Amino acid sequence: MAFYRNSTKGHGPLDVVAVPFEALKGRIRQLYEGDTFGCIKFRYALLALDVVTVLFIIATSFLPRNRAVESLDVVFGVLILADFAARMIISRQPLHDLARLSTWTDIVVIISFLAPLAGEAGGFLRAFRTLRLLRDYQMVARLRVDSPFFRRNEEVVFAVVNLGVFIFVMTGIVYETQKSHNHQIANYADALYFTVTALTTTGFGDITLPGTVGRLITVVIMIFGVTLFLNLAKALLAPSKVRFPCPVCALQRHDVDAVHCKACGTVLNIPDEGMD
Repeated sequence: MAFYRNSTKGHGPLDVVAVPFEALKGRIRQLYEGDTFGCIKFRYALLALDVVTVLFIIATSFLPRNRAVESLDVVFGVLILADFAARMIISRQPLHDLARLSTWTDIVVIISFLAPLAGEAGGFLRAFRTLRLLRDYQMVARLRVDSPFFRRNEEVVFAVVNLGVFIFVMTGIVYETQKSHNHQIANYADALYFTVTALTTTGFGDITLPGTVGRLITVVIMIFGVTLFLNLAKALLAPSKVRFPCPVCALQRHDVDAVHCKACGTVLNIPDEGMD
């Protein structure tokens, strides 16, 4: 009946199509940005998908390529493509989003999963998606509400995630660039072992990356890896802070037992869960 009334008021076919599309767009945006329990569960499911995707890529690096693995590749590819399409549909600045590195890593991941002959190399870039989700304001706000552990250790969590994503991605690059001609890199475990020894500058020398490309990869791992490792150490050793915006000067982080803001002296009323 709604279609008939709209058509009799002079709306053209494009107007009729636009109405359900806008309604669909609104529903999708609600899923990605809403604060209902169902929307929150949906976003946690996206985060879980990223983690499962990374675990799948690691596990299949030990297995020969077969029909079952390729079928799962397609399943993951379709799920990631649906997520990517949904985010582009609700984007308020699609051209700006297309220029982001995270967007192009998602495109590489989708192609790698939907084209089995291309291999699974790009799948390791999916780890960046987990980092992007955790950097999302709504996801971070939800974790602060749901998880006392996250509230107490937010800086440490982000430092661990940053380091973990770097290790996953660099291990994937080492594995994919070396497995065809370097007999020392037979599986993901070998690549992970080399990445960690290079990152910690231990350098046992039992596994090396020959050639100019291999040396450049090693340099990148050592420079950026040590930086991220030091950030983690700083987060672990720094005095514990709690996130509580000062109502006067808006200073975000304070000592757990702070009574006054260190910046302006305002009396604070930081919620205390009574846990030491």
